[in-house]
Amino acid sequence: MRAIEAGTTALTDRRTGRTWTVDVAPFLLAAVQATRRDIGAADPEGDDLLPATDLSWYDAVHACNRMSQREGLRPAYTVDGDGDGDGQVAWDRTADGYRLPTEAEWEHACRAGTAGPRYGDLDDIAWYRANAGERPHRGARKTPNAWGLHDMLGNVWEWCWDLYDADEYADYRVIRGGGWFDDHWSCRAGVRRKTMPTLRIDDLGFRPARNAPRA
Repeated sequence: MRAIEAGTTALTDRRTGRTWTVDVAPFLLAAVQATRRDIGAADPEGDDLLPATDLSWYDAVHACNRMSQREGLRPAYTVDGDGDGDGQVAWDRTADGYRLPTEAEWEHACRAGTAGPRYGDLDDIAWYRANAGERPHRGARKTPNAWGLHDMLGNVWEWCWDLYDADEYADYRVIRGGGWFDDHWSCRAGVRRKTMPTLRIDDLGFRPARNAPRA
């Protein structure tokens, strides 16, 4: 986990043209995307250090709770119902366990103090359609950003906690970062995408966050 400093980030909704500013408190974020090994889905015939994919938003929530329990941390989420599309998920914001980053946290961490569309040359920092060979790759094979975070752009999309636009898209959640199948224009710090929280596809995973330790 990397310590992410406090700051302010601006988010823009392309549909409405609205831009809003969010203050981000210090938090912790994994240096690489969650792997198959991290979530206990190791494949004896595969590479369990590849990013964990084919995970719905609900799968990512449950994976965060399992990771917390394994390390003796207080889980961040309580799930009512079956937890796979019908259940309500409540976030205990005081918990020290693993969780999904908010959209503002994600963009703040991705930019790492930069203001442009990317924190470096795309071929140096990301696996995307032009260089990924149509597959995901192990983390930390590309140059990290200034805060030591690898693959914030490219490799696999990452679930965030937030609803995208509840008035227009109901329960669709935000995904960020672009993936190995995406062209260069999708791999930018400010690109916002959305999808249904039950979707499972082979270029969508997550990156665990935690609250910063109390002083």
